[in-house]
Amino acid sequence: MHYVKLGSTGLDVSPIALGGMSYGEPGRGVHAWTLTEEDSRPFIRQAVEAGINFFDTANVYSAGSSEEIMGRALAEYADRDEIVVATKVHGAMSDGPNKRGLSRKAILQEIDHSLRRLDMDYVDLYIIHRFDPATPLAETLEALDDVVRSGKARYIGASSMFAWQFAKALHLQEANGWSRFVSMQSQYNLISREDERELFPLSVDEGIGLTPWSPLARGRLTRDWDATTARTETDVFGGTLYTQAEASDRSIAAVVADIARERDVSRAQIALAWVSANPAVTSPIVGATKQHHLEDAIAALDITLTPEEMARLEADYVPRLPEGF
Repeated sequence: MHYVKLGSTGLDVSPIALGGMSYGEPGRGVHAWTLTEEDSRPFIRQAVEAGINFFDTANVYSAGSSEEIMGRALAEYADRDEIVVATKVHGAMSDGPNKRGLSRKAILQEIDHSLRRLDMDYVDLYIIHRFDPATPLAETLEALDDVVRSGKARYIGASSMFAWQFAKALHLQEANGWSRFVSMQSQYNLISREDERELFPLSVDEGIGLTPWSPLARGRLTRDWDATTARTETDVFGGTLYTQAEASDRSIAAVVADIARERDVSRAQIALAWVSANPAVTSPIVGATKQHHLEDAIAALDITLTPEEMARLEADYVPRLPEGF
């Protein structure tokens, strides 16, 4: 495994990150398809042993049990000083009005709850999971600065917003001397490329590391288009994605399958190799619920797509409205 810098920081991360959304006690939260702790731990251990040092979770994943599982497993399998742990804040943690969003109250209480669940003194990267239009941006950014100054987070990041919102946040941080975002986690894959227009160029210009979520389009690029899984049948949020340009998306998925067959590799390797080929991308976040998922992700790092293959993969893309915000 080789390592890369996260944006313009000195932090070394693996060029793929293990995402924690698949790990959480079923029945806690909205994801019925997640793995129990017993079933989750082998994948976390597999990642550590493969040299992956970047682990991403969120307070809202399985109502906090993803953080609990990730924290206990990493304490057993990894050297805390060598791993980079990210978690997020924004989603609703209960029906109450103050256990969601990005108010000062929510941020300062949720970082403490996340650290308790992770059983860690700090997280390396604290990410706002979405933009919160109901809270003044300056309130959010000052609270995040306080989290960093308190030692509870080493860096802060953002996720899934419009470029103008991100630019405004970076400007306010610079103007007020607040801790600056160092990463952006937005959706990016062969059938969701709208962030290439503005968010990616802004991030590159500002020295922001890009850590895309759903690089495999929630598995749609790894199997026949009409195939279903237990996750696709119960994933409410996933059901809202990839509905705007189905003919184009089907065609792109078919090209992924063709190139994978020509190279005698998995479709996941081709789709991930395409994401990683973008020089703006630092570390895609991958999920793993089967052993070959991580094996494919690591193998993809050694695949260099030819210009002709890149052109084939990109030829059928059509613009669509942003989704996943």
